[in-house]
Order: sequence, then C-alpha cells, then structure tokens
Amino acid sequence: MSKKRKWDDDYVRYWFTCTTEVDGTQRPQCVLCNSIFSNADLRPSKLSDHFNRQHGGVGGHDLNSLKHMPAHSDQNETLKAFGVASHEDALLQASYQFAYLCAKEKNPHTIAEKLVKPCALEIAQIVLGPDAQKKLQQVPLSDDVIHSRIDEMSQDILQQVLEDIKASPLKVGVQLAETTDMDDCSQLMAFVRYVKEREIIEEFLFCEPLQLTMKGIDVFNLFRDFFWKHKIALDVCGSVCTDGASSMLGENSEFVACVKKEVPHIVITHCLLNPHELVTKTLPAKLRDALFTVVRVVNFIKGRAPNHRVFQAFFEEIGIEYSVLLFHTEMRWLSRGQILTHVFEMYEEIDQFLHHQSSNLVDGFENKEFKIHLAYLADLFKHLNELSASMQRTGMNTVSAREKLSAFVRKFPFWLKRIEKRNFTNFPFLEEIIVSDNEAVCIATDITLHLQQLSNFFHGYFSIGDLDEASKWILDPFLFNLDFVDDGYLMKNDLAELRASGQILMEFETMKLEDFWCAQFTAFPNLAKTALEILIPFATTYLCELGFSSLLHFKTKSRSCFNMSDDIRVAISKKVPRFSDIIEQKLQLQQKSLYHIWNSSCNWSHRLIKLTVIHSPSPDPSTCTEQTECCHLDSATLGSHQPHCSQ
Repeated sequence: MSKKRKWDDDYVRYWFTCTTEVDGTQRPQCVLCNSIFSNADLRPSKLSDHFNRQHGGVGGHDLNSLKHMPAHSDQNETLKAFGVASHEDALLQASYQFAYLCAKEKNPHTIAEKLVKPCALEIAQIVLGPDAQKKLQQVPLSDDVIHSRIDEMSQDILQQVLEDIKASPLKVGVQLAETTDMDDCSQLMAFVRYVKEREIIEEFLFCEPLQLTMKGIDVFNLFRDFFWKHKIALDVCGSVCTDGASSMLGENSEFVACVKKEVPHIVITHCLLNPHELVTKTLPAKLRDALFTVVRVVNFIKGRAPNHRVFQAFFEEIGIEYSVLLFHTEMRWLSRGQILTHVFEMYEEIDQFLHHQSSNLVDGFENKEFKIHLAYLADLFKHLNELSASMQRTGMNTVSAREKLSAFVRKFPFWLKRIEKRNFTNFPFLEEIIVSDNEAVCIATDITLHLQQLSNFFHGYFSIGDLDEASKWILDPFLFNLDFVDDGYLMKNDLAELRASGQILMEFETMKLEDFWCAQFTAFPNLAKTALEILIPFATTYLCELGFSSLLHFKTKSRSCFNMSDDIRVAISKKVPRFSDIIEQKLQLQQKSLYHIWNSSCNWSHRLIKLTVIHSPSPDPSTCTEQTECCHLDSATLGSHQPHCSQ
C-alpha cells in the first residue's frame, strides 16, 4: 500500500482546503474552482502549479498580506490578481461571445440551448474527454440568458454611439425610412453619420415600431423622444434624409414641418436612390399602359400557384434560363427594371404560355406596338437600375449623388439627337425589334416627348445642380481657381496656405474626400468645418434598405411577437461590445456580498488559514472542530464546497 500524504495548514497559501474521505484519505480541493485532486497531489509543487496555471496566481504569495483590503475602486483588480474571478470570467466570456455571434447571424435565441450546446458537449465528450465536457456544461446558454446578454450588448453599443454623437465636433446627419413588417407593424429605422477623430462614421441608431397611427407627427414624436430619452438636444442634428410616403416623410410632410419648427437650421433631403417612381409618373399614356400590361401578366403567372408551377415546368421543358419571374413591387424599384428585362427576353415563351392557359391577356401582349413600348421601357429602366446601383454604397454624400444624377440627365440631349436621326444605339432592345421606318417614327415621337418631360422633372424634383463656383474648392482645393473666391472671403488665406503644402497634397491624392477634410480639422478648422457640413448629410436611405433586409430575418412567422430592437442593433452595428467592461460590471455585482464579508472581518486571513474542514462519517460532534468557522465565507469564494457538520 502506498504511503498517504498528510494535509499541512501551509497549503492554504495556494487557495486549497482539505476534504477527508471515509477511509481517512485526505484530498486537496481548490476553493476557487472546486476541483478535487487525488491524495498524490497533496504537495506544494502540484498545488502551486494548479494555482498558477489555472487561476493566474502569484506564486508564493502569502495570504497574511491580505489583511489590509484594497479600496472599493481597486477590488476588481485585487480579484484578478488572485484569480478569484478567472473561472466565472471565462464562463461569462464564452456566453457573451456566443450571444454576440447568435445576433450577428440573426439566429433565434433557442438555437444555443437546443442545438449548439448539445453538439458542443457531444464533441467535447468524444474529442476531449469528460473533464472538458463538464467545463462546457457550465457555460450558461439558455434562451433567457442569450436574450439578456444581447440586451446588455445592445445597450453598450448604443452607449458608444451616443458618446460619439455628443463628442462630434459637427452636427450629425440622420437618415430615416419606414417599412411594414410581416405583422403589419410599421417600423421606423434610423442611421446616423458623424465625425470621429479623422473619419466620418455611419452607425445604426434605432429601429422602433410606430404604435398606433403612421402620420408625420407620430414619426416626429418617436424621433424626438429618442434623443430626449438619452438627454441629447434635437439640434445636434444638422440634416435628415427621408424616404417614404409624401404625407409621412416627404419634403412637404407634417414630419418635416415639425422638425424645422424644432430645429430651424436643419437641412431636409429626399432619398436620391430610386428615380424609377418619377419616371413612371412621367410616362405617356401608351407607355404606362404597356407597363401595366407587364404587371398584369407577371401577376397572372406568379399570383396563382398552379399557373406558376405550370410556367416553371413549361420553361424546363423548352430549356429556357428564366423559369422564375420576379414580383412587381412598388417599394423595391430595382425589381421593376429586372421584370421588364426578363419579360422582353422571354417574350415568345410567355406568349406561348398565355395561349396555353387561354388567358385574356394574350391580345394585348401580342400587339406589335406593345412589344416596341416594352423594349423601350426595358432599356430605360435598365439605365435607371445602373444609376441606382452606382449610388448603392456606404459613404455616399449629396455631392457625389447629385453629380451622378446630373451626369445621367446630361445624356438626354445626346439620346434625343440620335433618336431624331432614327439611331437607337442607346436603346439596344428597341434597336433589335425596329424593322420599319413607320415604327421608328412613331416610337421616336413618344420617346422624345418623354425624355424632355423627364429631364424637367429630374431638375425640379431632385434639385440637380453642381456646387456654386465659390464652393467647388471642397472637391479639389488644389486645382480650384482662387479667382472665383471673393477677396473678402475669410478662408481665402487658409486655402492659399493649404495649397502650398506638398504633404497635404499627398494626403489629398491618397485619401477619400471626407477623410481628407476630417484630417484637416487641426490645421484648418474653418475649411474642414465648411467642407464637412456639405459632405456629412446623407444622400440616400441605402443603409435603412439594408436594415429592412435584416429585419426579414428577425420577424418571421415563428418570431412574430419578438421585439427585435436590441437584436438588430447588435446584428447591424459596426461597433463591437466592450465585453471586458460588461463582464466586469456583472462580476462586481456578483461579488458584492463577498466584499462586505471581507471588509467586516478584522482578522479574516487568520480564519482562512484555519480553513481545513474535517469530514467524518461519525456523527460525534467532536469530529467537527472550531475550524469550521470558515463556513461563514461567501459561497461565491468557496464555490459549491459546503463543509459538512453534524451540528
């Protein structure tokens, strides 16, 4: 029989206590992680190794030095130094990290408890063994836990954004858009753009439901209350870009009137992203009828399940690429251009299908004039799609967006001149089907009238135009002619000084325009402020459109009652939660009772040295020594270890 090792009170210095088996064998137990070791490990080298490796311990540290407890502000650092929080810290870290990934991937909260954790435990059991499985089992991943973790991370991210807004040297830009989710609940989403250090930041601000009515005043109240709730004055907003119904978010809406009444200096812009609606409103009667015929044909095929199935089977049989048509939607204008292109390219096959189904739409669809108008519309909306796609990016400012719109409208005179000469090069689908001069004359007249009217509407609706000559230095301060600047202009001297710097010229050539002016805040604050006040406002509601796409993942039939405001913030935001701060706050709350006990003990280190607890099968009270006064230590320190005493 091997020799049994004996417990020594000096082993307490490694944060171990002793448990005694029925046969009298003494085994060391760590008071930090509750791990119980064999009798063979009852020696200083083994105990010290566990303390240092598992709990980041300070080798050879004497517990008598803990008589003088640190101030409250230093208590967390003390815990970290002695490894008290290391085990729980790891569990919390793992829980928060999974909740973060769950929100980022837009998964339901129950996936952790029902799928991920069982899989992880099985993998740990097979690959790493039962000890690793026991450790993983302790990671809290229940539905309620994941929900609370995401809420805490969301609040931390929001706090970061609000701190940035308050610290921004310039007024911020906001974009607002409204949509209706699957529960017919109107959701208002907002993003914010502000200056932080040497760059312009775009961040998610909020997504909140409109509870009752969806009027402009309701949108304004929700918008204003968000800033008031977080103790930020509404005049921090320098511009607002909106998109939606004219009565709710249009330039002449009640919302705009309320905002301008509250913040007179604010700049209101309308989203430049979707000019398709304007094009549709300016269509002559014949072209509008052709567009509506396409819509009816598509809805005939897609709106009836039997027709759709037969349509797919029909196209598979004849080997055509497009077997699925897109639905026409009023709010997602890119689909309209794609529909027209698909219908034109599948014209013959769709015509056969309508005949096969004996549809009353056949007569209008087979009309030669309709096909010519369809070709023109497909070409025109394809141009509009390309224009919209060029503005669908982050960082799009009003200057760049208006330049793209202006360049598009400036093409109209060239198109008109070519059309007058019966040259349809800019409309390839139309050029493909025009076979007679009579057809060319008829469609040329319709196109000419439409493009002329469209050009006028573009200039009036979007206020298309370049910057005035005196402000064009914002786009290129080095090539700008200073003669256009009045001698009384206070910043003319700053412009001359900036142009003389070769280093600043190198920065201008290598940086984005917005970042360049942010970098000049220190050297040329007046120039930078003037430039950024023009570059900060949003030109589109593209970020809100992306947010609405994410909203579809959160609001499903199985999660219809789900309040996804916090989840969508964690999923969309570029900010990363400050995990260490969140965990530290949680650990401080959990260890609060422990600190009260420590601070109230005048000689607690003496008690801890007498921490040895003798377990005995005998009910004799004499077997429970005075050393059991250590039981008064908080269970947060001793873990699940509870000394047994017959008394």
